[in-house]
Amino acid sequence: MLDFASALYLGFDHASRELRPWTQFTTGFPAAFAAPSVARAVATELAAIQGCERSTLGPSTLHLVWDLFGIFAARQPAIFLDGGTYPVARWGVERAVARGSTLTTFRHHDAQALRQAFVPQRKAHSWPVIVTDGFCPSCGRPAPIGDYAEIAREGSGMLMVDDTQALGIFGGSPRPAAPYGTGGGGMLRYAQLRESHVVLICSLAKAFGVPLAVLSGSRTLVEQFEERSESRMHSSPPSIPALHAAEGALQRNREDGDATRLRLARLVQHFRRRMHETGVVLNESQFPVQTLAPSPQLDSVELHSGLLRNGVRAVLHRTHHDRRPRVSLLITAKHKAEEIDRAVELLSRLARAPLVFATR
Repeated sequence: MLDFASALYLGFDHASRELRPWTQFTTGFPAAFAAPSVARAVATELAAIQGCERSTLGPSTLHLVWDLFGIFAARQPAIFLDGGTYPVARWGVERAVARGSTLTTFRHHDAQALRQAFVPQRKAHSWPVIVTDGFCPSCGRPAPIGDYAEIAREGSGMLMVDDTQALGIFGGSPRPAAPYGTGGGGMLRYAQLRESHVVLICSLAKAFGVPLAVLSGSRTLVEQFEERSESRMHSSPPSIPALHAAEGALQRNREDGDATRLRLARLVQHFRRRMHETGVVLNESQFPVQTLAPSPQLDSVELHSGLLRNGVRAVLHRTHHDRRPRVSLLITAKHKAEEIDRAVELLSRLARAPLVFATR
């Protein structure tokens, strides 16, 4: 089975023999009581690569957004949600709304729609919080976070970015020799932003392959979060093995992360070039999530089933802004060119077979 469904974009899989050993799996007390030295070191390095003053860790993005929006809710903010935002951030927003915050959802990646929605809230003197993903793999485009950050700054508000997809992939100074940029710090680095009113929440479970999450921002915001976080008091912190895996991922990122990202970019380019030769249309993205463009004629469900029957695992999904099923192939740095060629040949054959054309 060829796997094009894994989001371990850089191919970091962390076999136990590759990690520093541990004498216990967890500390037995919450993060609010004390944090292992490795947690502090990991958080410090993550803040540095993202271009933030400080970071703190959590077991998952859900823990972090749940706490963050619980803290925000005390100020009864006016929340502005990008319509394409991933569900986990939405769950945090729902908590704040349940506690009395207002919610306005605006068109995906439409800064002008956001600015127009801002007008009545500014007159009401509400504290605005803008919520978005840094990069949307469904449409293959980065959010206009520079515009969002400017609008938040003008309203003395906050921009919260779920940067899970971008962390480990995008970085500073993109150029032909480094299409994704360098360093892997995510969309703030890619967009060359350094804003005190921006807070990032990211899982490391994609590019870095580690099941923990990080919240990053200004020193003041992170210190306030750590003081008031309920999960840090009432939930277990990231496990010691997960922290060691994060330590290992960051070391690999320092040593050969840019070379790995360049290899990944070339594999994506190879896939796109081969697909172009077949005439099967893709989205316009160079991101490792490569999605077949929706078509009234193409039955994505049958195409996905055909791939699976022939030994290729892909992803069948829908998006918030377009409910038609789509098929995506996720490219990782561990793929080989011949594996991509095999997948392309199968896609080309199936896309022209009668079974994948809708009959309705």
